[in-house]
Amino acid sequence: MPGSPDSTADTAPADGERGTATDGQGDEQVAEPASAGRHRAASGEQEAEELVEERRGRLHPAVARTREAVRAGLVELPRGTLLLVACSGGADSLALAAATAFEAPKLGLRAGAVIVDHGLQADSAHVAAAAADQCRSLGLDPVQVRPVEVGTEGGPEGAARRARYDALRDAADEFGADVILLAHTRDDQAETVLLGLARGSGARSLAGMAPAAGLLRRPLLDVPRSTTAAACIASGLRPWHDPHNDDPTYKRVRVRHEVLPVLEEALGPGVTEALARTAGLLRADADALDVLAADLAETAVRHTEDEVVCDIGMLEVEPTAIRTRALRQAALEAGCKATDLTAGHIAAVDLLITDWRGQRWIDLPQGVRAVRRDGSIVLAPGLT
Repeated sequence: MPGSPDSTADTAPADGERGTATDGQGDEQVAEPASAGRHRAASGEQEAEELVEERRGRLHPAVARTREAVRAGLVELPRGTLLLVACSGGADSLALAAATAFEAPKLGLRAGAVIVDHGLQADSAHVAAAAADQCRSLGLDPVQVRPVEVGTEGGPEGAARRARYDALRDAADEFGADVILLAHTRDDQAETVLLGLARGSGARSLAGMAPAAGLLRRPLLDVPRSTTAAACIASGLRPWHDPHNDDPTYKRVRVRHEVLPVLEEALGPGVTEALARTAGLLRADADALDVLAADLAETAVRHTEDEVVCDIGMLEVEPTAIRTRALRQAALEAGCKATDLTAGHIAAVDLLITDWRGQRWIDLPQGVRAVRRDGSIVLAPGLT
């Protein structure tokens, strides 16, 4: 979605009052050559135009909102912290880069950018270089383009995501950055909730993306995508539109262009905002349950050389929401991948505790099996 360099903001008059020129000694005007007056007038007009251009970006409501969101997300960081903006060159990440470049120095923070070149399109290197140039023009430093090779495991979306996050973490290690900023918006959050609902993955998936998780921070989760687009136009930035964002092969694209519009039409405006708000409410509940489940796992789950062993006696007396979370963590530790492990898998393992009828084993992703043995649930690859 290429943006126009022209601002849509209202132009504001330059500061200052108009008055007559004096010699500083009294009210009598000092004559000057007409050419000098014209030169001074032209110079003043140029200064006024420059001030208007500056204010167009600074005063536009969309720019103000992105800056406010970034400031709120960074204000608690220690002075001197280095943070890196993950920038694709799209409208969301460019708006984030611009807001970060403005806010970080005011908070005593250092800010750079990382552009991950996935190499999935013929002109990807050019797109990455253009994004890097815009980040440098904003004053971000360091700015680095990191080419990656995208595999095939987990499908095209999952493989690209894995390669991207690995590259971002490598960049953080290289530069000594403590924070990576991601440009996910409220619309992205709503799409994530719907995708989680379709998978039937439980409250944690419906909780969407966390505002902060380890190195990663997402300061724009409450900002609509329309605002980041408007901020780019107002700031004279030139976003790149990723053609993958229009490819219905991807589930997220179908949710964005087909599912959400239908919901908005059928249920009225505000669906996207409501889904994002629901994610925030569920995240608080899920976080509390995860803490309780982790405490349970400390005593109920142990590791042998090749197996993860869960004590049935300790697990069966716990509420389902806590017990199943402990079982999920055990399955992950046994070798299952979080992206492949569903709520259905965990429900089947839970039946080995709550509805034991002599079942042999439960097959889980990555060849892991769960069996009931000697008062325990045992998880490991290839169990019989």
